[in-house]
Amino acid sequence: MKTQGYRDSYTKKYGFKTRAKVEYETEKGLSPSVVGTISKTKTEAHWLTRFRLNALQHFEKRTLPQWGADLSEIDFNDVVYYSKATESQANQWEDVPVEIKNTFERLGIPEAERKFLAGVGAQFDSENVYHSLQQALHKKGVVFVDPDTALNPTPERLKTLGLKAGAMKKASQKFREWFGKIVPFQDNKFAALNSAVFSGGSFIYIPPHVDVQLPLQAYFRINREGVGQFERTLIIADEGSKVHYIEGCTAPTYQDKSRSLHTAVVELVALPGAQVRYTTLQNWSNNVYNLVTKRAFAYENAVVEWLDSNIGSRVTMKYPSVHLKGAHAKADILSVTYAGENQYQDAGGKVLHLAPYTSSKIVSKSVSKDGGHSSYRGLLHVAKGATNATSSVRCDALLLDEKSTTDTYPYNIIRDESATVSHEASVGKISEDTVYYLMSRGLSEPQALSLVVNGFLEIFSKELPMEYAVEFNRLIQLEMAGSVG
Repeated sequence: MKTQGYRDSYTKKYGFKTRAKVEYETEKGLSPSVVGTISKTKTEAHWLTRFRLNALQHFEKRTLPQWGADLSEIDFNDVVYYSKATESQANQWEDVPVEIKNTFERLGIPEAERKFLAGVGAQFDSENVYHSLQQALHKKGVVFVDPDTALNPTPERLKTLGLKAGAMKKASQKFREWFGKIVPFQDNKFAALNSAVFSGGSFIYIPPHVDVQLPLQAYFRINREGVGQFERTLIIADEGSKVHYIEGCTAPTYQDKSRSLHTAVVELVALPGAQVRYTTLQNWSNNVYNLVTKRAFAYENAVVEWLDSNIGSRVTMKYPSVHLKGAHAKADILSVTYAGENQYQDAGGKVLHLAPYTSSKIVSKSVSKDGGHSSYRGLLHVAKGATNATSSVRCDALLLDEKSTTDTYPYNIIRDESATVSHEASVGKISEDTVYYLMSRGLSEPQALSLVVNGFLEIFSKELPMEYAVEFNRLIQLEMAGSVG
């Protein structure tokens, strides 16, 4: 029986297009003039304009990676680097333009905010259109804003978003202290690109010993064809604090030859005793090249967890990393990928043990079907003097047909003899006997395959809040429905 393809289902649920007004947009292409225009539009300080232009120069000098996916199809001069849909952002959904509000309503964001989130940020193309935070957290000094507000907390912005000047002043100082320090623009070609044209994203500051018990979420939506998205996120968890941040993303489905570019930078700072969990549910349309740099610094007794899923996009290259810079710091990285037809998912994780008694765990799970390709690419580095470090790495891949492929590229650099390190890897297929048995119990073939794959990826879904676990499992079911025809 012919089933509805996954991308048809994606288009209906997530890949729809919104006819939204464009307040301002730069011309296509990347140049010092475009970068300067972005900075001028945002009324940025001279030092930040210079930062952007220096980053652009570095981007132009760096070559494309000669490993991983083929990126030669990207035409960097066929991208709109800045597109603004509203004059200003709001902290009430009623103040968001109706067509944009309806987009996020259709995606379920306001409903999620009402039910189980402590705060929400919503980005539409290049700028945030909405930001909110529970009043109880405002009173504790928690800050959840966009980078523009952090860099330039004008009285008008503070009034619009209902922010306290005192708390914002302290948070802005923290932002300036750490901005670009975890991921400098010299790090790689795409970190440089983001640094040159970044717009939107999130800045979160959690004061000492504050526990944000409900998640904070940001949702990123690319809407216009040909527009790239280049948000920047910085989260600072002060001593003894705790926060869980969730990001989701989708984009319309455009014609096959249309390409979009998403290049983000994420910087996390977990100060002594802090706990930061960063969850990503990446579900871009198959038009999007998803090229992201994510890195965290974890200090004494801090814990950083990356929960990273990649289901959509044409190409993903993303390797969340943690630098364990203080004794007894801990890193957990869980990466899951799903590569279907014409998809190349190159993901994994990196951990650098730079202090004694640090510990880490990297788990990678990948599923490939219909000719899709998935790769695990990881780095484990134990520095000399990082005594008694412990780490485990496990990579499991599941191939659903003969034309799909998977690779593993682990790099282990151990410079201290006291380290305890383990590495495991496996590749498997779903046996015909298993599928036949489940079908004999009344399941269809897509349902049988979906059940097995959901079980394989359960290690990820069980770590999610219930509402997100349900959505994640539903996406996998849509993928499996599209794999049988």
